[in-house]
Amino acid sequence: MNIAIVGATGNVGRKIIEVLEKKNFPVDEIHFVASSKSAGKKLKFKGKDIVVENLETFDFSKGKITFFSAGGKISEKYAPIAAKHSIVIDNSSHFRMDPNVPLIVPQVNSKDLNSVKKNIIANPNCSTAQLVIVLKPLHDLFKIKRVVISTYQSTSGAGKAPMDELLEQTKLSLENKKINSKHFTKQIAFNAIPHIDQFVDEGYTKEELKMINETKKILDNKIELTATCVRIPVMVSHSESLNIEFEKPFNLEKIREALNNADGCKVIDERKDGGYITPVEAEGKNETFISRIRNDPSKKSTLNLWCVSDNLLRGAALNAVEIAEAYLKTNNER
Repeated sequence: MNIAIVGATGNVGRKIIEVLEKKNFPVDEIHFVASSKSAGKKLKFKGKDIVVENLETFDFSKGKITFFSAGGKISEKYAPIAAKHSIVIDNSSHFRMDPNVPLIVPQVNSKDLNSVKKNIIANPNCSTAQLVIVLKPLHDLFKIKRVVISTYQSTSGAGKAPMDELLEQTKLSLENKKINSKHFTKQIAFNAIPHIDQFVDEGYTKEELKMINETKKILDNKIELTATCVRIPVMVSHSESLNIEFEKPFNLEKIREALNNADGCKVIDERKDGGYITPVEAEGKNETFISRIRNDPSKKSTLNLWCVSDNLLRGAALNAVEIAEAYLKTNNER
């Protein structure tokens, strides 16, 4: 299997390389592709140095599967070119709501891989990916009516430069020096910013609408959702507080059992100090962790829970590679 990774030098690109290695994915040749600035650099794959190739001159016929992790504008321009020669798995938001492009989380809707019309498969927003993995087993059993989502998202969701800025701002803050934010609308160190991506309709941001619209496309268009997305001073892993209303009655024992048995989920829910998972502990782990499971006494057939997942891994790179695995299995090509 010949693989190409566009945006190989970025946060998610490097994670894809790591996941391919750990999974021992069947790779014959691998091509690392990036902008002209990064072309010529070397990245390792299974102990070997691989020279990064220039996106502008790359021959996409070299890859049977091409991962894109270089942003929406790059995907818009180059993914259709790559799709003439290979299956494209795109991590940007550009194709997610295209009705002719499947939006996939394999644990939830791998059946949608039966019809890949444009040779392009979209990977959802990292916050959506962990959300639908949690909702799917519960929806199957109790039918979800409505979800209220509050996110607590790490700086890595915005890229490497914002992560570096968090470190820089933290140092400046501790030294009582002036802070000028470059990649955030407000100071991020020791703060929380209720704003991710651009403002769009009726006061919502793009990030919030992504979660709503992508969840409907992946899981069930009838589910009602509302979201508030917040950036917090954490390096890696996104957290979500969910209020879930069901059409059918449930009990917490069945909720825990369903989540623990679901692929990609792990329940850590002890009602004591430290009996839950935080972003630091989720980093580097494949699972989406669920904690703080409890009834909502203010509304019938409703519960609250907390979920945490490594956004670079579970929310992006791992899901992208699992899409490739599911596609190969569906199409009997592996």
